[in-house]
Amino acid sequence: MRTHVHPRSLAEAWPALTGLSAVFLFEMLDNSILTVALPTIGRELSASTTTLQWVTGVYSVVFGGLMPVAGAVADRLGRRKVMLTGLVLLGIASLATMAVTAAWQLIAVRALMGVAAAMTTPGSLALAFRLFDEDGLRVRATTLISTVGLVGLAVGPTTGGLVLGFAPWQALLLINVPVAALAFLGIRAGIPADDPADLHRDRIDVAGALLGTATIVLTLLAPTQFVEAGIASALPWVTTAAALVAGTCFVLREKTARSPLIDLKLLAEPLVSSGLALKAAAGSATAGLSYLVTLHLQFGLGWAPARAALGMLPQVVVLIAGGALISPLITRAGFTKAAWLGALAIVCGLAVYTALGRFGYVWIAVALALVAAGMRVVGVVAGTNVMRGLPSNRTTIGAALADTAGEVATGIGLALSGTILALVFPGALTAARESADFPEAITYAGLALTVLSAALVGVGILRGRS
Repeated sequence: MRTHVHPRSLAEAWPALTGLSAVFLFEMLDNSILTVALPTIGRELSASTTTLQWVTGVYSVVFGGLMPVAGAVADRLGRRKVMLTGLVLLGIASLATMAVTAAWQLIAVRALMGVAAAMTTPGSLALAFRLFDEDGLRVRATTLISTVGLVGLAVGPTTGGLVLGFAPWQALLLINVPVAALAFLGIRAGIPADDPADLHRDRIDVAGALLGTATIVLTLLAPTQFVEAGIASALPWVTTAAALVAGTCFVLREKTARSPLIDLKLLAEPLVSSGLALKAAAGSATAGLSYLVTLHLQFGLGWAPARAALGMLPQVVVLIAGGALISPLITRAGFTKAAWLGALAIVCGLAVYTALGRFGYVWIAVALALVAAGMRVVGVVAGTNVMRGLPSNRTTIGAALADTAGEVATGIGLALSGTILALVFPGALTAARESADFPEAITYAGLALTVLSAALVGVGILRGRS
């Protein structure tokens, strides 16, 4: 059996952390940098609005749907091996962008990138967790990796706009090639190959994998359909029913399978269930609030898009700078209470926006800062708690489940806020500033987000206490 000597500081692990940070940078940068190019892509590829939605949406659906399966495979075949294979796939898919001449080809490329993201993103946090044997170093490493990713998320649109000023839109996806190469070299050099004794050899539950993937894909599709087609349409309801049926079949399969894809008993562990609930609360709150504030600033207050983008800066600044607060908070309060405090900040931020957002931008900025601060803490601490609550040979599936909880909750948060906004204010958004119904619609949507997040936080705290 190989003996792995754990690094005693972040500096000792710099090649590995460089590679893992590059992986997370790709995941955060990818969609944000591409969004600014959608009008150009639409013109050059003669793509409809629906087609352009699939250019970004197919990535999220494939990524979210395959994360648990990829995590389960990594815990069996090797986390480093699956990560490196995913990075090679990312590089190949990104290079294929140069050959794209039709919208369907770009959608296929984006789907392959979603597969690569599912193979790499959960592994970045799982490998960082396994790299160290001290919780303090694990938190600092995870904070560093997530900060790099959040910087990518923040600068993505600006970088994309600058690149489009002198280069074709394909260049935005080709940026992934050097990022993937840097990640490959760092992980290959800094992370040892998996010890066979640290993997488990259970057979992969193919039926469970298919049912689980179908459940997540349908769950991610349903919110988008509610926003696009409306609640009067049959399609989102059919998709929701199909998701419930697939989810029920998945649970029954996992309870009876000899080697389940996900051991449901492990999900009942207090640290795991609490962490997943808090991650879901953070995902739904952050996505829903960002969506509402963007509309509020532009259509409710009449701000130009550039000014509205500046109005989101409190969220961006806190997300990036807030990483410095995580380790001191854990030192003072401990892991569990730090996660609770972060989650309560999220609920308080939503409550501030719901109650006071209509009275001026200052309250909107306060809400953005509170939710961002809470999300920053929960993103690191709750995810770490999920992996702390699992056996050592299930860490990658744990990271995948935490990411999946956030991804699904993001879709639900967007759908909930968008659907309530459409119900209360059915008119054109361009008329929002002159209408007395728009502030009311924003308030009801904010209230729904607050109630949803508070319920998830309540579950997380109750499970954590047990």
